[in-house]
Amino acid sequence: MSDELIELLFAEAEEKMEKSVLRTKSEFSSIRTGRPSPALVERIQVEYFGSDVPLQQLASFSVPEAQLLVIAPFDKGAIEAIERAIVLADLGVSPANDGSILRLNFPPLTEERRKKLVKVVKNLAEEGRVSIRGIRRSARQDLDTLDKDGDVSSDDAKRASEKIDTMTRDFEGQINAALEQKETELLEV
Repeated sequence: MSDELIELLFAEAEEKMEKSVLRTKSEFSSIRTGRPSPALVERIQVEYFGSDVPLQQLASFSVPEAQLLVIAPFDKGAIEAIERAIVLADLGVSPANDGSILRLNFPPLTEERRKKLVKVVKNLAEEGRVSIRGIRRSARQDLDTLDKDGDVSSDDAKRASEKIDTMTRDFEGQINAALEQKETELLEV
């Protein structure tokens, strides 16, 4: 019985930590590097027929040139709503509307802007690591509760706590690796 409780605790903590890593990586993808990416705009909420819809459900994206992102709406009637949403998202670019597609021309990043973006990415990584540590803390509290209630032995609780620490280091390592990769992308000219 005690092994089942500990395994359940591990599974829950691991699932939450995985979600935290995925969320951090997702936030990294929304940070612009030298080349525009659809991830910059696909989550922008567009008011479409009275409800907010993510842009990825209303249009397709392509990057035909190094500094150009093209947005092709599935419904040509939504182009003005999409254009308005992009302007409100404050991406630092103005969409060029030709009536059937939108073009976003991204200027090259300056060295100063690249360094600011690296700071933003580092802050996002730290938020992810803090989230993982919070999950670890919660799992340890659950272990302590199981130990005090007599549901698990203190030896099992100690081994489980060490395993949770190892899991935490592994997931923090994933965030650190993603941070290094993103930092390299941002500083690449």
